[in-house]
Amino acid sequence: MSSKVGELYIVATPIGNLKDMTYRAVDVLQQVDLILVEDTRNAIKLLQHYGIRKPMKALHEHNEERLAADIVSQIDQGSRVALISDAGTPLMSDPGFRLVKTAQKAGIQALTVPGACAAIAALSIAGLPTDRFAFEGFLPAKAAAREQRLQILKGESRTLIFYEAKHRIVSFLCSLQMVFGDLRKVVVARELTKKFESVYHGELQVVVTRIADDEQAQKGEYVVIVEGMKEQGEDVDLDAVLQVLLLEMGVSKASKLAAKITGVSKNQCYQRALEMQSKKRPM
Repeated sequence: MSSKVGELYIVATPIGNLKDMTYRAVDVLQQVDLILVEDTRNAIKLLQHYGIRKPMKALHEHNEERLAADIVSQIDQGSRVALISDAGTPLMSDPGFRLVKTAQKAGIQALTVPGACAAIAALSIAGLPTDRFAFEGFLPAKAAAREQRLQILKGESRTLIFYEAKHRIVSFLCSLQMVFGDLRKVVVARELTKKFESVYHGELQVVVTRIADDEQAQKGEYVVIVEGMKEQGEDVDLDAVLQVLLLEMGVSKASKLAAKITGVSKNQCYQRALEMQSKKRPM
């Protein structure tokens, strides 16, 4: 038995274009004793492309908890093991969390081999704020549970990042529109780095209609980036908007429209509209 503890590598792989594989990732996969893969049918294409011939074992959401301890035991005895997912960075809405956690408990620190990540790739071209963002991954498949989660996120000021599957993309976008409103900005990145890469951007009401009306736009893998709720005074001057609206309508209607235009909450708009109206009244 080897007295030297092995190594666990978390290796990022391309999200589409095989040329996005890093030199280090190829080098590591060529040297390890075992490659853990999400699906052997997908992994074999990548490994064959780079001439990598190593033993593989499937590790996915249905068997990870059962296999994690055994794999960590192998590493503890000297084996070098790499984990890859079907595409992108493992653990980002992919298996691997239980394995890494089990390894850490055994005193083994996983080593990262960074590379492609669909969420970050989409964010980098979205044209929405990147200084603060929240990754939400896949939301619940059922509309009621999904919309309940979106209600919690509605007031989030950070840029939001979601993943979605092709058979739910339209219903997911409709849920976004219903909860966040027509005017929230959204970017839908489809099939990133692949032949039919497409990026749709604009207000939710525009993007939802465009994708719902285009059958081709409903095929592929998606990253959805949503603008965070604007804070008062950010980008749009709430007072200026209310000043114009209050010339034409009452406080209640003006505050509702101002909320849609500025992204500021209806309650904040209503309170500010009341303050502005009270200042106009003669003493």
